[in-house]
Amino acid sequence: MDQKLAQFALLSQKDKGPAYSSLINHALSQSHPDSVAADLHLLLDTVVNQDSVGLVVGRQVLAELVKVLSEGRISDTALRKRVVEDILAIVQPRIVSYEEQVNNLRFQLADLLEEEEEWSEAARVLMGISLDSGQRTISDEDKLRVYVRIVRLLLEDEDSVQAETYYNRAALLIHTTTNRETQLQFKLCQARISDHGRKFLEAASRYHELSYVAEIDEEERRHMLLAAVTCAVLAPAGPNRSRILASLYRDERTIELPTYNILCKMFLDHILRPTEIQKFEATLKSHQLAQISISSNDRLASATTADDNGDIASSTRTGPTTVLDRAVMEHNLLASSKIYKNITFQGLGALLDLTPGAAETMARKMIEQGRLRGYIDQVDKLIWFEGNKEEDDAQGKAGGLGDVQEAENTGAPFTKRWDAQIRLTTANVESIVQHLTEKGLVRTTAQIL
Repeated sequence: MDQKLAQFALLSQKDKGPAYSSLINHALSQSHPDSVAADLHLLLDTVVNQDSVGLVVGRQVLAELVKVLSEGRISDTALRKRVVEDILAIVQPRIVSYEEQVNNLRFQLADLLEEEEEWSEAARVLMGISLDSGQRTISDEDKLRVYVRIVRLLLEDEDSVQAETYYNRAALLIHTTTNRETQLQFKLCQARISDHGRKFLEAASRYHELSYVAEIDEEERRHMLLAAVTCAVLAPAGPNRSRILASLYRDERTIELPTYNILCKMFLDHILRPTEIQKFEATLKSHQLAQISISSNDRLASATTADDNGDIASSTRTGPTTVLDRAVMEHNLLASSKIYKNITFQGLGALLDLTPGAAETMARKMIEQGRLRGYIDQVDKLIWFEGNKEEDDAQGKAGGLGDVQEAENTGAPFTKRWDAQIRLTTANVESIVQHLTEKGLVRTTAQIL
């Protein structure tokens, strides 16, 4: 290789391009991978870094090598990756002069890293692509595709902070494309960004919407539906979550999901048990099990472990520790409001596995945010629940289940229907007894005495 390079250096500039390019095939014909890599390194170092060769010849040779690599002439993936990384290192000092070829090589390297599931490294390689160079024009649609791909790769490694930066750039360009695949990838990134940012209501809605898109593979749509249910369960308890739960509960496809049981219990306002929670927790991803902290004021208010009678609380927990903890506790608190008219701080603490002070703090926050109807009597240490004047969104028109007869708010729709039937039956019995009494056919206890 050294001898041929020395010979070609004496040629005219017109003949140097084809001559140096012919050495690419010579290098690839070597049997040993180390020899291939060494010959290509020597060739590229000569045509790029020696001023006598010239920029035109350098670009011509590098463009030919990029084409050979893209065609898969090197079947060994490890060798191809090694060669691409070596070329990028050689060209780096003069990257401005070889921008187009370098960008092409970065795309190839990102593909190789993605195949090896090196998500963050692939994203880092794509970040190095110059998209705003003055030397060549890159369309907004091409920029959008690169940004969306970077976001997708970063989210695979749970790097939501950096992913959001590139997502914001993509959001400014999404209106420039009509490509359906790019639009769907962007919508999926939206859902995943919301999921990682703990905006579970928004994420559940977007996942559920995507699960209906026919262009997406059936198995992928099932994963999105499962993600929608998971996010809905983790969302803050309240009317907004009830809408999402109602929509998912009506979806016939959710019956086949492993999380269907907890979805039903959430929708029907049943209290969740520890065994059910543990089973659901096993399906969660790492970012959905993130630790949460409480403020110093809430920690102080939650520190109460005994009531006025001196009874020691059964739990010493002063607040939820994870996102799932918080979601389950808020749901059980909301479910208890459908069962009881009032409950003591200590009783609620026992139900939620919290200190009485922590249970009061959670109830106070939910009342302040309009997610729980009621008020707190701190003198008697009671939380009074107020029945909704209108049906809950998950059970009324907003939930999409149609008109529901107004009944006492005792919980799930089937329970309400049963309670209404009991009231009607007892009223009819009382009317019959009164009618028989008036006719003298039956006598009351007072009349007998």
